[in-house]
Amino acid sequence: MKIGILNSDTVELPGASAFGQYPEMFSKIFWAIDPTIQFETYEVQFDHYPKKINDCDGYLITGSKASAYEEKNWINKLKKFVQTLHQNKTKLIGICFGHQIIAEALGGSVKNSPKGWHVGVDSISLFKQEFDFDFEDGEFNLVFSHQDEVIKLPENAKLIAGSPICPNGMFVIDDHILCTQGHIELKKDFAKLIYEFRKNQIGDAKYLSACKTLFDKTDELAVVKVLIEFLKN
Repeated sequence: MKIGILNSDTVELPGASAFGQYPEMFSKIFWAIDPTIQFETYEVQFDHYPKKINDCDGYLITGSKASAYEEKNWINKLKKFVQTLHQNKTKLIGICFGHQIIAEALGGSVKNSPKGWHVGVDSISLFKQEFDFDFEDGEFNLVFSHQDEVIKLPENAKLIAGSPICPNGMFVIDDHILCTQGHIELKKDFAKLIYEFRKNQIGDAKYLSACKTLFDKTDELAVVKVLIEFLKN
């Protein structure tokens, strides 16, 4: 299986060089479950796209410091590409910003949350009557790092996980799109660097609370298993 990573950001945090860029982070976490998966990176932030959509078996849109509702040429072009993938029922995964821009591109809505930053390890409840997660527990614990949120899902989307602070936590569209607001690729040490960098925006109390939660167990490997099964089937 070959996954095209639609990279939407460049890591430029002080002290973060050891973690690599987002495509490298995603490759590592997927290879932890299936080392046979191949990856191709497309720097969509710089207008780099596959020549043909069937160059890959599926695509994954990464996180980004940008907002899905910004009027930027590369963001508008990415939305059009999402629409093309959807029309062709090509497999597509969205993570954080990817989750949000897919929602925006297909008729949903993303806004800056009045609740402020959602940071740290948090849980989202799984709506197992809506989707077969093949996971024993009733929730996923994941690292979160976002201020924007999906406030309205695309018309044909099905909500499959959420929480009070992140109501639209995960959704699917038919059998070819799966999106999650929580991160699977961020190591906790890297997440802490992000929180430190944004400490003034996040606020001291929320920053300290988020850092404490980074000792909690997380379920990114279980989510990756779900994503791989979704891409294969």
